Amino acid sequence: MLSRWIVAAAAVPAVIVGLHIGSPGLPFSTPAAPDREIVARGSLHTVSPMLDPRSGHAAVLLANGKVLIVGGMRRNQDFYRSAELYDPTTQRFSATGSLTIGRVGLAAVRLPSGKVLVTGGWTGHDTTDEAEVYDPATGIFADAGRMTTKRGRPETTLLPTGDVLITGGADHDSPGGIASAELYHPASGKFEPIAPMHAGRLSHTATLMPDGRVLITGGRGEKVNSSAEIYDPAGKTFTQTGDMITPRYKHAAGILPDGRVLVAGGSGPGDWHNQLASAEIYDLRTGKFTATAELTDVRFKLPDEAPSLADGSLLFAGGSRTLDVYDPATKKFLPVADRLPDARHFMTETKLADGAVLLTGGYAEDDRSTAAAYVYQQR
Repeated sequence: MLSRWIVAAAAVPAVIVGLHIGSPGLPFSTPAAPDREIVARGSLHTVSPMLDPRSGHAAVLLANGKVLIVGGMRRNQDFYRSAELYDPTTQRFSATGSLTIGRVGLAAVRLPSGKVLVTGGWTGHDTTDEAEVYDPATGIFADAGRMTTKRGRPETTLLPTGDVLITGGADHDSPGGIASAELYHPASGKFEPIAPMHAGRLSHTATLMPDGRVLITGGRGEKVNSSAEIYDPAGKTFTQTGDMITPRYKHAAGILPDGRVLVAGGSGPGDWHNQLASAEIYDLRTGKFTATAELTDVRFKLPDEAPSLADGSLLFAGGSRTLDVYDPATKKFLPVADRLPDARHFMTETKLADGAVLLTGGYAEDDRSTAAAYVYQQR
């Protein structure tokens, strides 16, 4: 049985699209921008490919400026233990230590110590509760114990306290997620169960807001949720807030310069046949979502976080050939002139120390992952 989170690609014909890999550092040379008068500032260029083709992996910026790429899959049921490092100076990837178990749909977050906590994921036809910690100084993954429950594709959020909030995910190979949540305490290396969310969630988003609380949106439990809730670290509790306009999961969210949260894309219960271009903005002051302009293309299976760029705009990549930049000033999405060779599902986008964004991996309409990597640089 195929892991439902990973593929569901049988819903569409398998298409293998030719992959353009240019020389590292050279401008991207695939088709021109969509037929629009205005495009976003910035350009996309290829860098050396990863050592392995990956999707459903995790990517974390390290304190030394390199990016840790860990886990994921080559294709369904071919999961990686391996990890690699991207060096923005050379624009190349190199091998580092390996996980103790291969996993896809894992979560990874950098701790205040500079180490990286890796949790959950699928290990085959089941999910796992195992956690590991990566030490950049030694390049080694070490056992970090077990979470309070198994979680495939949980959300992990570093809190201002230094603890890590872990929410939702699938506790078995199922289309929906669980409501349970827990905290990881780096000081003690222990996991602490806390009160659950108000809905089961898989492929949701968890966004740290300026006041230190966390906005949880969408995801799939018994159904695809429109609901949202806020986690308060002071009381270790979740409180319901206003619903989104559109139920969605496998979407992305990002923080705007004024502290509001932009949520965009994803899909409804129809997955491939229900992909979304709609977007909405959450305002903590009112506790409500309001509609904003749509993405330039429907897209789902996105990286959870849309990184902020130097001017406060947000980059949305994945699920489409087009990269979109949301401009808070005009309240519109603008397409980047350069485009990817094909749609990339469950790719990663990681903001680098210089403000550029690294894009890695993903798969198109079938489950074969790519090793291709790119850097988006705003001009």
